[in-house]
Amino acid sequence: MKKLFFFIISLTLLVGSSLVAQEKKKIIIENSDFTEMNQNEVPGAVILSGNVQILHDGVRITCNKAYHFTDENYVKLFGNVKMNQGDSLFMDSRYAEYNGDKKFAYATGGVIMRSPDMTLTTDTINFDRAIQQAYYNSHGTIVNKENTLKSKSGRYIIGQKKYEFRTAVTLTNPKYVLKSNNLDYYTNSGHSYVFGPSTITSKEDFIYTEKGFYDTRKRLARLYTNSYIKYDTQIIRGDEMYYDQNKEFATATNNVSVTDTVNKFKGTGHYAEVYRAKDSTMLTKRALVATVVENDTLFTHAKRMIITGKKGQRVVRGYNNARFYKIDMNGKCDSIHSDEATGLTQLIRRPVIFNGQNQITGEVIHLISNAKTEKLDSIKVLNKAFIIQKDTLGTGFNQVKGMNLYGKFKDNKLSEVDLIKNTEKIYYMYDDDDALVGIDKGKSSKIHLDIENNEIVSVTSFTNIESDSYPDKELPQNVRKLRDFEWRGDEMIKSKEDIFPPDEQELHEKIVEESEKDKLKEDTPLEPLPETLDFDKNNAATKTDKAKTKTQVSAPEKAPAAKPASTKPKPKKKP
Repeated sequence: MKKLFFFIISLTLLVGSSLVAQEKKKIIIENSDFTEMNQNEVPGAVILSGNVQILHDGVRITCNKAYHFTDENYVKLFGNVKMNQGDSLFMDSRYAEYNGDKKFAYATGGVIMRSPDMTLTTDTINFDRAIQQAYYNSHGTIVNKENTLKSKSGRYIIGQKKYEFRTAVTLTNPKYVLKSNNLDYYTNSGHSYVFGPSTITSKEDFIYTEKGFYDTRKRLARLYTNSYIKYDTQIIRGDEMYYDQNKEFATATNNVSVTDTVNKFKGTGHYAEVYRAKDSTMLTKRALVATVVENDTLFTHAKRMIITGKKGQRVVRGYNNARFYKIDMNGKCDSIHSDEATGLTQLIRRPVIFNGQNQITGEVIHLISNAKTEKLDSIKVLNKAFIIQKDTLGTGFNQVKGMNLYGKFKDNKLSEVDLIKNTEKIYYMYDDDDALVGIDKGKSSKIHLDIENNEIVSVTSFTNIESDSYPDKELPQNVRKLRDFEWRGDEMIKSKEDIFPPDEQELHEKIVEESEKDKLKEDTPLEPLPETLDFDKNNAATKTDKAKTKTQVSAPEKAPAAKPASTKPKPKKKP
């Protein structure tokens, strides 16, 4: 029984203290020049007029006239109404109402709400002090430093210094305009979070996103759903994007494309860096650059692709395991360098080119195009030039080699070739009935080839000729291949899809699969970044550090203390 008694007493005290804590504070009238009660004019209210001053739980209100409904703990306020919540929030209007029990204010008529970092102007505001939120549905204009925001409706969350807009809103800055139907805007940092179709437009560029973050002061963007950046003639897309407008630098990750409509090229991959000021684009992770050449498209791949320069001056570089493909030609090398201005394309380190069934190798290969017509003009192979053509009627290989090779193209097909210095050949000769009549093997100082429809139709040797023709049965198999012969037919690229190494194709398929899974998930707005949530704390710490530094630099050094003068009398001289 004693335990039960003490439990009841404790419960009674707890409930009593809770009721005291929940007791609603009364509105306090601090001053009024005139006070009256007129039940005919305003039943149940005390009429206050002249320099009215009211206080309630941290908010101070002044106005010209007020009706105070004491029983309801409620006031109606008229003329030059001002509400101040501490030193952080101020609201002015021509008319207002305030409920002390609910801590709820309603203001209308030229309403201006101010805080140290923003000013809101609208016709009507509802201010719920219990949850510290203010909202309007009467078209509002917010001025926050250089940014001006206009919307039909909005909500201000005071503790977070955040505006929420869920209808059309326009943010105007001297350098750009942001538009969205779903925007969270932080007045202390200028950070913006958009969800749904949103645009940022400036003289220099255009940004579209359906989910993103934008620092309106530093002009930094992080973009996600269905986003792209457009400037000049380029459009950049990716699943995730970062853009520093001041530095004119962008990155894109996963399902990336960089399209240039004027320069007629498109770069794709799963990571890109774009430096607009330098006219530079870097692509990696299954990088591919597609360039329109005449009525054909040249596809170039390497582990890392770099495109620089304006139209007419563009340079394409590919590093590590470079490959290219077009309908009538394909090839591989370690690195590739193509200069649009000179029309020179260099294939460096272990290059191979397939033009039809012709395999061309050497230490370095140069392809030269006409810069005006963009047609392939000629080819140079420097050191260890070697042409191999598989015999289409038999099992052997036509082979021609020399120190260097110089060839000419006609309609992008190899038409004639000259090999010079230490040239050798093996050529299978057929009659008009496609019967093998002999195998021509020999050496000379120079060899000329005529090629039609990508097939060698004649081989002519010049100077110091040592040549013999052998019947098929008289030439052993072990001498039917010239020294350094290497048929690399398994490296031939037969389609655009065949241009990628297996490891990069595997990476691509994995990324695409994950992206498709993500698309099936319901998209949600971005959560605020730590730099947004901690902005005031970080900013205060920065200011403190700067103040300390300034104090340390400006503080004068203490002068050394002066030694006190001696007060002892000098000894007198003895007489």
